[in-house]
Amino acid sequence: MNRYMVYGTACLLVIAIAGCTSQYQKAEPTKYERAAENVSIHQSDMETDINKDKLQSRSYISKPPSKNAEKDKVILDVPLIRQNPELKYGCEVTSLAMVLKYAGIETDKLELAEELPKDKDPQQITNSGDITRWGNPDHGFVGDITGKSAGFAVYAGPLEKLMKYYLQDRTLNLTKKPFNDILAQIEKGKPVILWTTGDYKIPNRWETWKHEGETISSPLDLHAVVLVGYDQNHLFLNDPLTGKKTYKTKKDSFLKSWDALGKQALSYD
Repeated sequence: MNRYMVYGTACLLVIAIAGCTSQYQKAEPTKYERAAENVSIHQSDMETDINKDKLQSRSYISKPPSKNAEKDKVILDVPLIRQNPELKYGCEVTSLAMVLKYAGIETDKLELAEELPKDKDPQQITNSGDITRWGNPDHGFVGDITGKSAGFAVYAGPLEKLMKYYLQDRTLNLTKKPFNDILAQIEKGKPVILWTTGDYKIPNRWETWKHEGETISSPLDLHAVVLVGYDQNHLFLNDPLTGKKTYKTKKDSFLKSWDALGKQALSYD
């Protein structure tokens, strides 16, 4: 995307710490909004009820990768799905929707957004607009995914739980794996969800708050995209926020942002 948003009290104070969004609804800019104004920014463990019977009828179809004349260039024709306008902070579930559709599974981003685990710990902020308490994206989606109120993001763990409902034991959590393992998935014809930043660069702003006695720290422009291909020096992405399909970006720069976000990655067999 080119990944916070806080709705204040009576003074309508808003701070831009939200991932997966390129718009701000604000009455007066804060220090976070000024820092992120030129960047499109963007899991309580709570399980959602899912009708498992429908999963038994899913068909799983993997499409082979198309190789160009360059033997080390592979691009998958993964369908592009946009997160907006319904899911302002829904880059992760929209990326999952793309991967599931490519795998031949009938679902949609709104259904996934309902089923996604949530951390409903309410947001608390100071009079100056600093967040002091909120949810943990390792537990579930933090905030309002639609953007009607303050929203943030979700990490690989909770999204993996949702993915397993659809792909069951085929789901692969490749977090912390070497990037060559990620590229091997593309060679097998399997796209990969990756966590990065809005401009695919190292984050330079982080927000910190408390959640159940622990400190949560995350960059202001958190984002998730689908890796659909690569060549020697570049990666090709489907970005749910910008709406760009097979977008070409420099590999070295992207890997630095992916590393900063904990090398989070999800795919399937």
